[in-house]
Amino acid sequence: MTTRTRTESVPTPAGEARITWHPAPGARLVLALGHGAGGGIEARDLQALAAALPARGITVALVEQPWRVAGKKVAAAPKVLDEGWHALWPALERPGLPVVAGGRSAGARVACRTGAALGAAGVLALAFPLHPPGKPEKSRAEELTGAGLPTLVVQGGRDPFGRPEEFPPPAGPEPYELAEVAQGDHGFAVPKKAEQTQDEALAVITRAVAGWLDALARRSARSGAAVSPARTT
Repeated sequence: MTTRTRTESVPTPAGEARITWHPAPGARLVLALGHGAGGGIEARDLQALAAALPARGITVALVEQPWRVAGKKVAAAPKVLDEGWHALWPALERPGLPVVAGGRSAGARVACRTGAALGAAGVLALAFPLHPPGKPEKSRAEELTGAGLPTLVVQGGRDPFGRPEEFPPPAGPEPYELAEVAQGDHGFAVPKKAEQTQDEALAVITRAVAGWLDALARRSARSGAAVSPARTT
């Protein structure tokens, strides 16, 4: 079953942002996904999730930051990215559903840094850039471990920004979960000679995310209270 997408513009202090909605009939929650610093919402993992999850009751909102909407080649500074995410959050909450903050690469960092303050139901970090390539000493692990929310990391097995075995052990009251895409790079591309095809690699992502979101909903139900998109002012 296909769903009809719609796009809306959202003003932010950094300029106009854009949300492309992939609505789910009878949606249970919204998964908001930001893009990375080197590309937009056309990324294969974002598009795969937008295609697969609405059938599972998950509305997917693909978010384009103002620098990308404006056609600029270089991403804005982290502080500006965070400000844009804060400004467009009310539009993501408008359907009246719990919102999971997510994104790939730089977008994953934004979700980790801002999710708790915005009252997100959880954080999805796709291809989290644990460190710059070849510079493991410049770790960004604190952004991930400090998210303070249920978090799923989906990471390629040969990602130069951080392979799965480089991530710190999950710990704390909300330890993150990690799903590996074997032989996937930072964009989850797999070699032509890999044991799994590109479509199979993307299916690993969609299954892992769908299963985690289902568990997040069940956890809420067991707690006796629905996950709510608590607003901060």
